[in-house]
Amino acid sequence: MKRVTSKWQSQWALGLPAILFSVTVFATPGPWQLNLTEGVSKTSHQVYDLHMAVFWVCVGIGVVVYGAMAYAMLRFRKSKGAVASKFTHNTIIEVMWTTIPVLILISLAYPATRIMLNESNTQHAKLTIRVTGFQWDWRYDYIDYLNQPINKVGFISKLANNSYVASQLGSGINPWSIKTKRGEHDYLLNVTRPMVVPIHTKIRFLITGGDVMHGFWVPALGWQADANPGQIHDVWGEIDRAGVYRGQCAYLCGQGHAYMPIVIKAVSKAEFRQWLVAQEAKSTTKAPGVPTKTGASKALATD
Repeated sequence: MKRVTSKWQSQWALGLPAILFSVTVFATPGPWQLNLTEGVSKTSHQVYDLHMAVFWVCVGIGVVVYGAMAYAMLRFRKSKGAVASKFTHNTIIEVMWTTIPVLILISLAYPATRIMLNESNTQHAKLTIRVTGFQWDWRYDYIDYLNQPINKVGFISKLANNSYVASQLGSGINPWSIKTKRGEHDYLLNVTRPMVVPIHTKIRFLITGGDVMHGFWVPALGWQADANPGQIHDVWGEIDRAGVYRGQCAYLCGQGHAYMPIVIKAVSKAEFRQWLVAQEAKSTTKAPGVPTKTGASKALATD
């Protein structure tokens, strides 16, 4: 309830200038959305709350500063016979305008530091996925789930074929004609295979690069991580709502940079276990009549 109220208030506060002077509103996820999105992970909610705190601090500062300026211009204007005082130093005022900003910065630095430290805490993750960026696609390898190793579940996620064909020079295909079954525009947004993850599960992402530097960025998760060759960056996310969430490589990695979208499909835990068992079954060669108990099957039995 608190976040909803904050969002409503900020939209009214920013509404008029945004409508008059900004065209970025047309690029936002929701109709007439004027504020940042909250995202679907715990980290994104914390970042949003900090953003709103900073926003209201800025509003307060603006009210005080511009209010004082307006009062001074109206109350002490020359047409009313006001004569400007001549002084060059006021100790009390100088102490105030030094102390107050320092206190404001300290009060904002504490929650910001806490969020940054929390982003790096990947302990007690239930699912581990290695993300590797290539020119120009992503590879997702599922490492373990519920402390059980996952048996050879990994795949390449490429730009959907209809978008790829339409993007070729001289294809003659109108990009606006690339749509989903529901009629939504889908050009450069869909992939051959999305990353499938469970909701309400702490997921550890091991992010690296296979050739050049890439950037793994899904705005709904609330963070962006570098995918550097020879390095592994571990971050985590816990999605609280089922759905499809999209992202993009955040760094200019070559001529195909615009053609490596990220799609994450968040499903229920039960649906994810069924999907994982099916994926393991595809990658496991079974002897006739001898069932193979995979890591996902063990997790399913103990969960």
